[in-house]
Amino acid sequence: MKLLFVHQNMPGQYRELIQWLAASGAHELVFLTQRGDIKIPGVRTLVYKPFHTPAKEAFGLAKDWEGAAGAGFGAVQAMQKYEAETGFRPDIILGHTGWGELSFFKDLWPGVPILGFFEYYYTMEGGMVGFDPEQPPGPHAPYFNRARNVVPCLNREVVDLGHVPTLWQRDRFPASFHDKMYVCHDGIRTDRLGPDPEASLALGRLRQPISRRDEVVTYVARNMERARGFHIMMRALPEIQAARPEARILMIGGNEASYGRESDHPGGLRGEMEAEVGDRVDWSRVHFLGRVPYADLCRIIQISRCHIYLTMPFVLSWSLLEAMAMQATVVAADVAPVREAITHGKTGLLVDFFDPAALAAQVADVLARPEAHAHLGPEARAHVVEDYDFLTRCLPEHLRRINSLVTTAAPIALP
Repeated sequence: MKLLFVHQNMPGQYRELIQWLAASGAHELVFLTQRGDIKIPGVRTLVYKPFHTPAKEAFGLAKDWEGAAGAGFGAVQAMQKYEAETGFRPDIILGHTGWGELSFFKDLWPGVPILGFFEYYYTMEGGMVGFDPEQPPGPHAPYFNRARNVVPCLNREVVDLGHVPTLWQRDRFPASFHDKMYVCHDGIRTDRLGPDPEASLALGRLRQPISRRDEVVTYVARNMERARGFHIMMRALPEIQAARPEARILMIGGNEASYGRESDHPGGLRGEMEAEVGDRVDWSRVHFLGRVPYADLCRIIQISRCHIYLTMPFVLSWSLLEAMAMQATVVAADVAPVREAITHGKTGLLVDFFDPAALAAQVADVLARPEAHAHLGPEARAHVVEDYDFLTRCLPEHLRRINSLVTTAAPIALP
C-alpha cells in the first residue's frame, strides 16, 4: 500500500504506526512535514514550506486560518511536484487536521481517502481556557476560540474518517463531528516499557547514582508551563521537602510555553516560580534536567518512587501512560482527561490541581509508605496494557480503519 503521512512536526502522533509500517517493508511510505531533521528507515521524508505565512500584525481573528491556508497550499504544491517527478499517488492520506495541511488534498486527489487526526476543539468551558483563575480569559477569548476552530471545521468535510485518541478529546468537539470519528489511542509500546528494579541514574552533583532505594520524585512535561501545572509543582516543593528531607526532585522539560501565554519574567516561568518560592526550597535537592533523550527519560521514571503528572484539562500526555506502563506510582491532577486514564486509589492517586498543599501531602505519604501504595504501579501497567497497548489494542484498530477506506490496494495484514 502507498501511504502518505502529513504532519508539520514529524512523526507527531504517528510515531509508532509509521515505524511499524516501515519495519514490515511491505509499503511505500512518504512523510510530508516541515521538519528535515527526522529520518526514519524505510520512510521517504519530504519537506514542504508554507506557501504563505501571516504577518505579525495580521488581523488576530483571521491569523490562524491565514497560516493554515498557507500551510495547506504549500503542502499540496509539494505533493503535486513530487507526483510529477516520481508518479507517486497515495492509496490513503493520514494527517493532522489542526494546521491546515490536509485542507486542499481533496482538490488535488479527489478519489484518495483521507484519515484525519483531530486533536482539540476550543471552547470556553471544560478545557484550558478560563480554567486557571490566575490567567482569566480576556473579553475577546470567545471570538478567538471560534476562529481557532475554523480549520478543524473545514477539515471535518475534507476527511473521510476522523481519528481521536481519547473520549475526552472527542467530547470536546461538537456532536456533528462524532459520526465521522473513531476513538483509539495512538498506542503505547508496553512491550518495550516496563519496570526495572535495578535502574539507576548518575547526576553530576552527586557522588553516587540514585535508584529506587532513594526517595526520588519526578515531574515530566515537554515544557515547564502553567498548562502542565509547573507553577503548582513549584509551590508544592517547600512542603514536600519539609515532610521528606531526603527526597530528591527531578524535573524534566524545557522552559518555553507550548500552550498558552508565556511568562513575562526574563527567566520564563521557571524564573518566576523560583523567585516566588525563593529560600523556602533547598535547591541542592532539586534537579532541573531540561529535555533528555528518551532512553534517559525512561530510566528516570524507572527510579521514581513517586511520579507527578499535572495538567489543566487538555490533551493527555504520552508521558503519563508511559510512566504507568513502567509501573510508576503516579500522583496526578484530578481533571477530566486524567480521570479517563487513572482511577483514584486503583491505578494512581488524584489531587486537586489548585491545591499544592494536598499535592505535597499525597507525595509525602507515597514516599513515607511505599508498601501501602505498592499495588498502584502494577495495576496502572495492567490498565495501560489492556486499553492502550500499541501492538495488541491500538494497531489492529487503526489498521482496520485504514483498510476500510482503501479500495486501490491490498489491505494491510493485521498483526
